Parts: sequence; C-alpha cells; structure tokens
Amino acid sequence: MFLPMNEKQFGFWKMRRSGMSNITIANLVGITRQGVFQALLAMDEKIDASLREMARANRIQIEKIDGELGVLFGKSIPFQKAAFIFVSEKHGMQVWYEHDGDCGSCDEYTKCIEFIWDFAAELGIKIEKTADPTKMAEELLAKIREKVP
Repeated sequence: MFLPMNEKQFGFWKMRRSGMSNITIANLVGITRQGVFQALLAMDEKIDASLREMARANRIQIEKIDGELGVLFGKSIPFQKAAFIFVSEKHGMQVWYEHDGDCGSCDEYTKCIEFIWDFAAELGIKIEKTADPTKMAEELLAKIREKVP
C-alpha cells in the first residue's frame, strides 16, 4: 500500500504524533475538530494497513502494532529475530531486524545513526548520544515499547 506522506491527513497525523491535540491541530489549520478527528481516523487506517502489508511482505509475525505512533513490533519468520517496522516522515517505511553486527565496519553506520536520531526526534524521545548505533537503537526501542500498549 502506498503511504500518502504528502497528504493533509499525514500532516495531521504527524502533528498528533508529536503531541498536539486535535483541537490544536484544528485551530492551526482552520478546520473543525471533527474534521481533524475524521482525517486522523482515515490516516490511522492507512498507517495500520501499510504496517501490516510491510509485515506480510517481509514475513514478519506481528506482536504489537500502533498506528498512531507508526510502529510495529514482530518476529521475522525466516530469520527468527525480532523485527521492527517504523513510519518515518523523513525516511519513509523502515524495516529493522535485531542482529549482532560490527557497526564500526558497516557501510550503513552513518545512515543508521541518522535514522535513529531522526526517528527519536519525530517521536519526541530523548536518547543518549553514543557512537554505538546498537545501543542507541536499543534505548529507542525500549522507550517506544513503553508508549505502545
């Protein structure tokens, strides 16, 4: 499923995810609170469907999903590892797998650090700055888990 990141609904969703109330969003954009509510319901359904579709495509068994935050926790069936799917304003949909690796020698080191910082900022989560992306990711995931019912 295509995730319409340029639609107004996605903008409302990002605002709510950052902590804004529906009435604040309504006042900012000049529509009714009910209009915001309806747009968010529709966007939540799209986010949820996109997360589920990405999980199916990557053979991830869903454990927890939160469309309001744009996160899915699961387990990769082929890899038998924890798997995570995120909706990021800047990075789009991301699928991450728990793994032990040598971050210092990885070509993706800078991208991982950037994504972790950006996603933490999108969720309003403070994490410790470290040169180890694994530690940063573990801290971020633990704090996200606290937010997901």
